[in-house]
Amino acid sequence: MSAGSRTSRDPLDSDWHPGAGLAALRARAAMLADLRAHFAASGVLEVETPLACSTAGTDPALQPLTAQYKGPIYPSGTRLYLQTSPEFAMKRLLAAGSGPIFQICKAFRDGEAGRLHNPEFSILEWYRPGVGVADLITEVATLARLCLIQPALAVEYVPYAMLFRRELDLDVFTADPDVLKAAALDHNILGAEGMDLTRDGWLDLLFSHLIQPALGQSALCFVTDYPASQAALARLNADGRTAARFELFHQGLELANGFDELVDPDEQAARFESDNCQRRSAGQEPIKIDRRLLAALQQGMPATCGVAVGLDRLLMLRLGVRDIDEVLSFSLQRC
Repeated sequence: MSAGSRTSRDPLDSDWHPGAGLAALRARAAMLADLRAHFAASGVLEVETPLACSTAGTDPALQPLTAQYKGPIYPSGTRLYLQTSPEFAMKRLLAAGSGPIFQICKAFRDGEAGRLHNPEFSILEWYRPGVGVADLITEVATLARLCLIQPALAVEYVPYAMLFRRELDLDVFTADPDVLKAAALDHNILGAEGMDLTRDGWLDLLFSHLIQPALGQSALCFVTDYPASQAALARLNADGRTAARFELFHQGLELANGFDELVDPDEQAARFESDNCQRRSAGQEPIKIDRRLLAALQQGMPATCGVAVGLDRLLMLRLGVRDIDEVLSFSLQRC
């Protein structure tokens, strides 16, 4: 059927509208302008890095989207990964002497769609060499207040382990998977009976179902000192049990994930290998390790703290809407 012969009953005639209204589009533009003004005034350089790369993050919890490229450089074709975060490329810039940098871009994650998720989403990521976690958290709070237009919004800090002790009477450092599963069953988490999860998998389930929904209801809540097993790309604290990692929550929504960045190339390589072992155990495809990042770390990346912020969720909170579709021009179901 040609375009000119479509009837009014064609579904495409009814779903062309954007999800975000004009007010949401204007609010997004204003928020991005405010963020760029902050970084310009702070001497932080805006950069762009590729969104389609030959490698991606190995985190077993994140599944990248892929695309095929065939042409010059790769005449036989190659797989490209749409980045779940611009982190690796930005760290290579840091190792090359960029100084403090930020980026506002799209990121992509497979298998994520719903009220709070879209497989393509907007992210703000920035890195400050020579800055500690406490100072970075202060800046994150400043920008969150700016984006939410709530300059007096309170800030609270709570260690990850304290939340589990306070809310569930669990010790995250000693509780084994059976104890954690029993806690999930005691709290009637749907489907827990049939689940076979790792220790961190059970911790994530308990956190997301029983702890996170109450976080930051009237404040910006920074959860700090995650277990070493959840360090991701953060260095470990001196105690060896916790990582220099934090997350920001407001009204139960996760908004930011920050690290005192790991700069040891050997430890980073070991974590990549560990991630891929976990991926294989879970029946997931391992991901090619980013050797260029390891080479950059070997060359020497300065001690740096960095953070990624989900801009779409910030905008949802700013506008008081419940579905991410209302702040995106065209979400998955509309594009």
